[in-house]
Amino acid sequence: MSASEAAPMAWIDELETVASAVTIGKFDGVHIGHQRILEQLRAIAEPAGLATTVVTFDRNPLEVVRPDIAPLPLVSLDDKIALLRAAGADRVVVIPFTKAAAAQPPREFAERVLLDGLGARMLLVGDDFRFGFKGAGTPALLRELGEPRGVRVESIDDICFTDGRRVSSTWIREALDLGRIAEANEMLGRRHLLRGDVVRGFSRGRALGFPTANLGDPIEGFIPADGVYAAIAHVDAGTFAAAVSIGHNPTFEGVQAKTVEAYLLDVDLDLYHRPIELELVDFVRSMHRFEGLDQLIAQMHRDVELTREAVEPLLADRA
Repeated sequence: MSASEAAPMAWIDELETVASAVTIGKFDGVHIGHQRILEQLRAIAEPAGLATTVVTFDRNPLEVVRPDIAPLPLVSLDDKIALLRAAGADRVVVIPFTKAAAAQPPREFAERVLLDGLGARMLLVGDDFRFGFKGAGTPALLRELGEPRGVRVESIDDICFTDGRRVSSTWIREALDLGRIAEANEMLGRRHLLRGDVVRGFSRGRALGFPTANLGDPIEGFIPADGVYAAIAHVDAGTFAAAVSIGHNPTFEGVQAKTVEAYLLDVDLDLYHRPIELELVDFVRSMHRFEGLDQLIAQMHRDVELTREAVEPLLADRA
């Protein structure tokens, strides 16, 4: 048994106790619903002189309690922390989620972490919020423990679209799995991002006149459905429009692994072993098996023009 498993609360001793307005959750993707929570929390915290504090986890708890159904994260942990801070969090407290942490009684978690460890003076949670062993902890328990201490417990309003569906990380993953980038971006409140280091591929794109930057493992960010996407590429040499191919290349034999390749428009840069970030703007087309290279090259030219139409106005706005 590791030290973290044996002492799931050891990290709490390193926290500075500060009078805080606290919210807690997975915050995967830090989408517009999460951003609204931070706005609501800040509006309560600032007049009372409280620190806006977000409690989250180093992984999705399902990775520990039900790894068979745990979804892939939308963003990396580092990106999640940065996005929470950008959304207005004064403090982001990351709980190491282990099997021992999952077995912790809800009353102990509420008292030792939220009330004593963090110095919560106000808690903002959803009505369906559950915590502690087998999700036995509820907002009602937080009120029972907090009210004698003068701690307010308030509910979060769901953020819904016009059709009444609640914005969620699950819905965003569904949209990405279907290639609906514009829909996912609307819920994220920003463009979905993929990040990685450029590695050598098979150089097939260069031979066809479209040299691509191949992202090596690990790739940060949830990889969407196979297809071609219009994107904004950020590299150390600048920012460029890019046509991004995601998936198994059906035209060439022997290409097994799912790949992410970016063709940067109007430049030919040596990007090997350098980082690249791709902001996905829109879906261009699905993957298709072409009968010959001439058909493939003609389609790639069309992909480039559609990418140019989608991305260049955005780059002009930045200038």
